[in-house]
Amino acid sequence: MPAADPAVGFARALRAAGLTVPPYTVITYAKALDAVGLGSRDRVYWAGRSTLVRRPEDLPVYDVVFATFWERLATENRPSEVPQQRAVALDREDDDSSGDEGDDVEVDQVLRWSRAEILRTKDLALCTPEELDEANRLIDSLRLSGARRRSRRHRPSHRRDELDLRRTVADALRAGGEPIHLRWRSAGDRPRRLVLLVDVSGSMSAYARALVRFAHAAVTGRGNVEVFALGTRLTRLTAALATHDADAALASVSSSVPDWEGGTRLGDTIGDFVERWGVRGMARGADVVILSDGWDRGDPAELRAHMERLARVVHRIVWVNPLKASPGYAPLAGGMAAALPYVDEFIEGHAVASLEQLAQVLATGAGGGNR
Repeated sequence: MPAADPAVGFARALRAAGLTVPPYTVITYAKALDAVGLGSRDRVYWAGRSTLVRRPEDLPVYDVVFATFWERLATENRPSEVPQQRAVALDREDDDSSGDEGDDVEVDQVLRWSRAEILRTKDLALCTPEELDEANRLIDSLRLSGARRRSRRHRPSHRRDELDLRRTVADALRAGGEPIHLRWRSAGDRPRRLVLLVDVSGSMSAYARALVRFAHAAVTGRGNVEVFALGTRLTRLTAALATHDADAALASVSSSVPDWEGGTRLGDTIGDFVERWGVRGMARGADVVILSDGWDRGDPAELRAHMERLARVVHRIVWVNPLKASPGYAPLAGGMAAALPYVDEFIEGHAVASLEQLAQVLATGAGGGNR
């Protein structure tokens, strides 16, 4: 391992040992090493521990990998040898600087990074207000193309799928009764309805606004979308999200939901949706997306019964859970465990990249994946 590239090499060793080391932490570590230097083992240790370790339970693994990696690096670069110095430049893709400074330094390696790319994968709960503003802009730019379903209506077609008797007879009558031309038709299609049920309870406070922002992008970006808020009661948000101003839409939603960041009664609210809206037509053949962490104060058996009833009429159920991205997460919460058997797609919802994945899932027409 080259001595001039310790940050990347050490991060690679930590990943090989099973630790999660995002790219942005490696860049921070490289800057820290540049500031403290490589002369003090303690400084190098604490620079890595403060930037690369995300959980207390990772510390024993970090200590072992640190001792192994840096001892080997020290052996490879013995004091009697003078290592050749190489310059490493940190280059940001969105940096507008011309790069005229330091032209007399020969750069051997350039470590490139993009702020937007890092932000796409960063947990929204860990973002600063400035990063949340940028994340909101990325969410607003999402383009959702909905899946389509077969329609009962037919349309003229050049393919010989089905004989169009009405048009064939009409042409024959205009030609004196002789069916000179046979007319054909094929089944048409139409956009599949999308229903978003967004959990706005207190346990979802770190993600609710971004998820409502995603719902706004869906309402304004494609047709046939319905949005509801789940809390201690069910609130329909479709009209409030119809404006193209995302900030105004979010303000309208916040004022129209009386239990924003309150408690959670998933069983009651999903049951209310199923009874009042779902089985009466809104959910029939639709893609239903539930954006929630699965925490429920009610009886899991009640939620299970409502999910079973909902699953009978929908095309598919997609559950988006921000907690799914947490290391070691298992869907053991009462509500989540009760609902999961009726879920077709179970995906993360903690970052912009997760919402982009959700948009891709909704663009496909496949259903019934887990049932």
